Order: sequence, then structure tokens, then C-alpha cells
Amino acid sequence: MKFRDILVRKEERYSIGVEELTGRYYLSIPVANNLVDYEEYYEINKEEFDAFNVSVVAAAEFVQQCRNRKQDDRLMMKPGKDRGVAI
Repeated sequence: MKFRDILVRKEERYSIGVEELTGRYYLSIPVANNLVDYEEYYEINKEEFDAFNVSVVAAAEFVQQCRNRKQDDRLMMKPGKDRGVAI
């Protein structure tokens, strides 16, 4: 997979972008485990991408759901057994 961030919201700790090989849209959040910091990528649709691109408020609830692991069915890469926690 080749992820390309379109918008990075450093203060809110998320980014949105496009996976270049498939054209799928994503929202990513930083996570960390005992060994490494990395990102989890959640698939979003075009309408969500457009809304999140213009409004932090529109993205806030979805981002919190991702941090609380309530959107795991949208993970583009399934985590390993040492899954990190949102940072």
C-alpha cells in the first residue's frame, strides 16, 4: 500500500489522504506500542473525505471513534497481536 496524505491536522492528531494503488480514501491516527509508533489507517468514503477535508468538527467524532476502536471494521491493515494505543 502507498498512502499519500492530502491533509495533516497535527494539533488534532489525524490525517486524511488517498491510498494511491487502489484510490481508496483514508483517515489515519497515530498509535504506539512498546516497540514503535505507527499509524492506523481507516477507510472512509468520498463524502467523508470531502467533509473531513474542510471541517475539523466534521472529523472529530469519527477520529474519537477510531481512537476508541469503534471503527475497527474499517481498518485497511489489520493490527498484529501487539496493537498500539492511540497517542
